[in-house]
Amino acid sequence: MYSKTPLAQERHLVTAIPGPKSQEALARRAAATSGGLGLTFPVVIERAQGAILQDIDGNSLIDFGSGIGVNNVGNTNDRVVKRVIDQVQSMTHTCFTVAPYMGYIEVCELLNELMPGTHAKKSLLVNSGAEAVENAVKIARHFTKRPAIVVFEHAYHGRTNLTMSLTAKNMPYKDGFGPFAGEVFRMPMPYPYRAITNAATLAEDSFEEISHRIEKEIGVHNVAAILIEPIQGEGGFIVPPKGFLPALADFSKKHGIVFIADEVQSGFCRTGDWFAVNDENVIPDMVVTAKGIAGGLPLAGVTGRADIMDSVHVAGLGGTYGGNPVACAAALGAIESMKEDKLNDRARHIGQVLGDKLRELQGKYPIIGDVRGRGAMQAIELVKAGTKEPNTQAMQDVIKYCTSKGVLILTAGTYVNVIRFLPPLIISDALLKDALDVLEEAFASLK
Repeated sequence: MYSKTPLAQERHLVTAIPGPKSQEALARRAAATSGGLGLTFPVVIERAQGAILQDIDGNSLIDFGSGIGVNNVGNTNDRVVKRVIDQVQSMTHTCFTVAPYMGYIEVCELLNELMPGTHAKKSLLVNSGAEAVENAVKIARHFTKRPAIVVFEHAYHGRTNLTMSLTAKNMPYKDGFGPFAGEVFRMPMPYPYRAITNAATLAEDSFEEISHRIEKEIGVHNVAAILIEPIQGEGGFIVPPKGFLPALADFSKKHGIVFIADEVQSGFCRTGDWFAVNDENVIPDMVVTAKGIAGGLPLAGVTGRADIMDSVHVAGLGGTYGGNPVACAAALGAIESMKEDKLNDRARHIGQVLGDKLRELQGKYPIIGDVRGRGAMQAIELVKAGTKEPNTQAMQDVIKYCTSKGVLILTAGTYVNVIRFLPPLIISDALLKDALDVLEEAFASLK
């Protein structure tokens, strides 16, 4: 039952991590659930509120991962909870394509309003980021009557068969799960920290290579869509150089290619804008959203130009649970909170605090090779001092230390050497400082 008793927004440990109750529960987890499921934080959570997770041993832990960028408005956000409770008491399911309801319509109206550009837009709701990506691809193919999809190195787009094909990294996402879908073509992603070209011309050089390969190796007339994360997520929070995304968007427009921005992790105020593409005023043909959209409930969207979204025949899109009434209610509460609580401003503030501290640590510890990100989507890449050789061991040691002190931090990166920071956008400055102090202790503890 939902408790209105506030959960103190402070870190407090009463046992070692994991505690005895969590250890017992994790043994049950191992016996009952698939061994193919990963485990990041070795505790079992009983309650969560704001930026604090409380485990079954009574430990209060700082959430620096937001459920992988989901809880942008914090756990058990009041507006989300109220709308969800009201919706559950009213109706839980009809299937929107059988008997529609207002929540789905209202969420789509908001997505159409928020998507960049003044053109007419329409939206589709589904259950997950991967499902949204799949729908975006099939809509683009249907609209253009072309087969090819262009994606990028280091990309992550999901775990279904098609989205595994779109995803770059083999382990753990693709290994042994093939064969994969065809007509997917991977292009180099400009990675400023690891670029071998002149940094000043990286955007131009990268675009020139990619456009040449599309024209000569695929044929622009065969390309249905270019799909890209404006800031790559699982790939290591890689931020492309200024000018690269606008060049891709312009190229797509010139050749009748649908330009799709995968904003699953970077959307909904995470970077200090509603979408990461807003930073350079890029207007995609389609935007894919999920994660932060609904305050923790499963919901995702595809929003695009009305002519593209209407190009599919009637009943060509849909799904039983897509845009479930309860998830839509949560989304309305989450988006209301983002607007009313000015979470774009808050994300920019968090980004300043995070970035300043991470650069300070970089000055002290040469194993921090790069600090990057935007807003409350920041990362550090760990290397062996004096080189750019990935330092996976240091990453693991830092994560282990933070875990032992009650701070949940996530990893990322093609080379398994990136620590990413995705705190809830409602986190207090005091909690932010506490978590960063623990992070500094972790680096100081390295041998």
